[in-house]
Amino acid sequence: MKLEALFQNPHALPTAPKVVEELIASFDNAGVTTQEIAKKLATDPVLSAKLLRLANSAYYHVSRSIGTVDDAVMMLGFVTVRTLVISSGLVTGFKTVPGMDLKTFWRYSLHSAVGAKWLAKTCKENMDLAFTIGMMHAIGQLVMHAAMPEQAMQLDKTALPLSHGRFDAEQAAFGYTFADVGAELANRWKFPPVFASTIRAFPAPQGESGIDRMAALIHLAAWRARCDEAHASREDMLAQFPSAVAGALGLSEAALLDEMPPPAELAAGLEELVK
Repeated sequence: MKLEALFQNPHALPTAPKVVEELIASFDNAGVTTQEIAKKLATDPVLSAKLLRLANSAYYHVSRSIGTVDDAVMMLGFVTVRTLVISSGLVTGFKTVPGMDLKTFWRYSLHSAVGAKWLAKTCKENMDLAFTIGMMHAIGQLVMHAAMPEQAMQLDKTALPLSHGRFDAEQAAFGYTFADVGAELANRWKFPPVFASTIRAFPAPQGESGIDRMAALIHLAAWRARCDEAHASREDMLAQFPSAVAGALGLSEAALLDEMPPPAELAAGLEELVK
């Protein structure tokens, strides 16, 4: 199935909750106020309830209980709240997907997101952007399984969705990869261009013009999260270590294997996000 045809399938494209669409639009609207966003958030009881549970989680160590959306925006800040709500909206957009274990998929995505945030802090890049793109970098995998379940599940038999060899298998079978599909979804949902360009580039972030730093962060975080999902030994991780990408960011093997806490530890308290 061609990439354009994939998106013509009514099952392929999930609809983002209204408030998530408005939060995506806020990337390009410097004049949006936190009061406006809080008011819109309050109209979605499911997302509001999840936001409050996250805001009160151990992850944020807030000094007092957060009881309203206004409190959450005031205590956590607009950018953090936007990151949480968009990420949560992505999860709720896919109820069931043929051939995909959504619990495993979103755990992997969350682990990629927190890893990308940690690496972004280390490399002095935008941490909230790294987290949000980390959460959605593999979403094309869900679109492909929803739009062409038989073909996608046939490919699963030779290369699992989260395996290192998946990109090559998809490119050979379809002429594009889940990264291309995810980039197209980011465009259709009207995310800022950096989302699509980063998602498209993350499998191979080193181009002729140099390294795409944000794509490289996602590449490394996703690699680390895949290793964790596969329960890879340290020896296996060293053998597979993406040294060229890490080196381009000035990162060593020790940075990703020793200094960076395990993804599950980085995500502690955020599990509510993917429920």
